[in-house]
Amino acid sequence: MSPLVKYTLGRLGLFVLLFVLLLPLPLNILVKAMIALLLSAVLSYFLLSDWRNKVGEQLGDVASRRAQEKERLRAALAGDEDAATAGDRATPVDEKVDEKK
Repeated sequence: MSPLVKYTLGRLGLFVLLFVLLLPLPLNILVKAMIALLLSAVLSYFLLSDWRNKVGEQLGDVASRRAQEKERLRAALAGDEDAATAGDRATPVDEKVDEKK
C-alpha cells in the first residue's frame, strides 16, 4: 500500500477514533469535531511520523523525476538530438519524415 494512502487513512482513523470518544461529552457536535481535529493533528505528528517521512520521500522522488524530464524536454526543444532520443515517447524528426515517404 502506498505511503500516502497509509498516512491519510491513519490521520482519518485518528480523527474518527477521537470523535467517537468525545461523543458522550455534553458539547455541541461542531465543538467535538474541532477538538477531535486538533487532537488528531497533534497525535499524528508524533504517532505517524514514520509514514509522514515516507510520504515526503515519495513526493521528493516524484518531484526530482519530473524536474529531470522537464530539463530533458527543454534540451530537446533547444535542439539537442540526444535529449530528444533519450525520452520514452520522443521520436526523432528524421524518422517521422522517413515514415511518410
